[in-house]
Formats: sequence, structure tokens, C-alpha cells
Amino acid sequence: MSVNVSITVNGKPVSAEVDDETLLVTFLRDHLRLTGTHVGCDTSQCGACTIHLNGDAVKSCTMLVAQADGCEVATIEGVSDGETLHPMQQAFKDNHGLQCGFCTPGMIMSALDIVKQNASPSEGQVRDALEGNLCRCTGYTNIVRSILAGAKEMEAS
Repeated sequence: MSVNVSITVNGKPVSAEVDDETLLVTFLRDHLRLTGTHVGCDTSQCGACTIHLNGDAVKSCTMLVAQADGCEVATIEGVSDGETLHPMQQAFKDNHGLQCGFCTPGMIMSALDIVKQNASPSEGQVRDALEGNLCRCTGYTNIVRSILAGAKEMEAS
């Protein structure tokens, strides 16, 4: 069965008729070609598919696109201001938080949610909050350093 959905994605309204079993991540990647959101595990454990839904971080691989009807979705493609990286993206670049890059979009979307909830998190708070995001490079030190630097820059601006 198909359903009609209307979503605002990265500030732009999008309407489509999709199969009612279409996952949000599939809609973003396959229908809208926003491939920054990755599918890592299909079980909501790795966080590579993390996006923002109405301002909150959610994992898009276990959510139907029909559940997002009428919502605002933000993906990693909507974070930067044109060619200018968001301070959190710049912090990942400056602090070598990118590593292989597969988990990076989900990490950045989670990082922005962490900072939204606590503008000046401690290292321990960042590590606890990242529990739902896996890095297969096992390099959390640089990711945590990036998030702390990004939070500091965001607080200063």
C-alpha cells in the first residue's frame, strides 16, 4: 500500500507517494539522494543514520517515513551554511574526528543534539551521550575532543 507524505527536509518542503513500509533513511537516501545519512546496522544500534526530527536526534533506520509526515527533518547536508562548515563540522575536521568518515554524519548530528541539551558538556557527559553511536575505527578520543571543541565554539558564537 502506498501513502502520501509531506515533510520539510533541510528547510525545503518535500511531498511524495511512497510504499507505506519505506524507512525514513531509505526515503532520504534513495528518493531525495541525501546520501550523507548512512545505514550501518539496520537495527538502530550504530547511529550512522542519525538525523534530527523536529529538532531532536533520532535514528532514521528504524522509523517509517510515514511517521515523519508533517515533520521537519534535518540531515547532515543541511548543517553547513553553503561552503562554510558549521562549527561542529569544523571541529571534527580540526580535531581529526573524521577518521574513515562512515559514522561522522551520525556523530555530528548526535553531537549537535548533545550540545543543544547541554551547551557546555563535560568529557564524561559526551561519552555517555555517544553511547548510541558506534565508531568502527574505535577512535572515540578524537570524536569526543571534536565535540568538546565544537561545543566551545558554538557557545562562543
